[in-house]
Amino acid sequence: MSIPILGDFLAADLLAVDAVIRRRLNSDVVLVRTVAEHIISGGGKRLRPALVILSAGAFGYQDGHHHQLAAVVEFIHTATLLHDDVVDASDLRRGQATANALFGNAASVLVGDFVYSRAFQMMVEVGSMRIMQVLAEATNVIAEGEVLQLMNCHDPDIDEQSYLQVIRYKTAKLFEAATRLGAILGGASDVEEEAMARYGMHLGTAFQLIDDVLDYSGDNQDTGKNVGDDLAEGKPTLPLLYAIKHGNTEERAIVRAAIEHGGLDDLPRVMAAIERTGALAYTRRQAEAESDMAKAVLDKVPNSKQRDYLLQLASFAVTRNF
Repeated sequence: MSIPILGDFLAADLLAVDAVIRRRLNSDVVLVRTVAEHIISGGGKRLRPALVILSAGAFGYQDGHHHQLAAVVEFIHTATLLHDDVVDASDLRRGQATANALFGNAASVLVGDFVYSRAFQMMVEVGSMRIMQVLAEATNVIAEGEVLQLMNCHDPDIDEQSYLQVIRYKTAKLFEAATRLGAILGGASDVEEEAMARYGMHLGTAFQLIDDVLDYSGDNQDTGKNVGDDLAEGKPTLPLLYAIKHGNTEERAIVRAAIEHGGLDDLPRVMAAIERTGALAYTRRQAEAESDMAKAVLDKVPNSKQRDYLLQLASFAVTRNF
């Protein structure tokens, strides 16, 4: 499931990243190899590796560590998915059975640990304390975001800012780390590095908000997920929070109960409340605002083909259907 707008521009780089991924996920332990191969063959957009490569290229970097760090970022992302699917009891991702559905929760958690630790081995090899600092901090913040999300589950009383904090920690932080790493590799100034980090943070937030929209409006053939998955897990995402705030008495009660109890028994009525209150349109507008902020900070980055693609990615984030 590649990103169409990148076309052939990153094809060679992403092939190189995939080669690093396959080589470094190898293990003498058969189950590690089996689960890792299942995850890698599942594809994914490779968006976070692309951000490392584009941001490094925006500052003229071509010395090779960008492929290794792109793989490291993808490993951290992959490990979080393995753990997420266990916590959420998910059975479908990217249109195929999750690792926990196929191999069990224990295998998924333990292989997730292997992938995390392999990522840290690889980042040490780059030999940059600054890079290790960025990735160690990002990994820690992501873990905090996971815990925050767990605490918020089945709670219809959290506010929009609390939900956005979960997004910033759980999803946007790795986007931010990816673009910051590229800037560091390319020798960007402090101002340029900060601009790239802010771009990643806003882009990651926009992506997650559109994921929230697609959870109630997407086709599972496109998204690779079941419609209503977040509701089934009792996750109070922004469309639900908006419907509670702007719905009538009956709609508020329906959505609150759905969050509190989870499951999909009331999905049609929840969908009707979301539709009538304009919750998806509101969430999409918030995503578009994040996309606009991502584009704006790139004014501090020199003109290049890579910068042009970063601008296009910010637009793609809010127009996609997968």
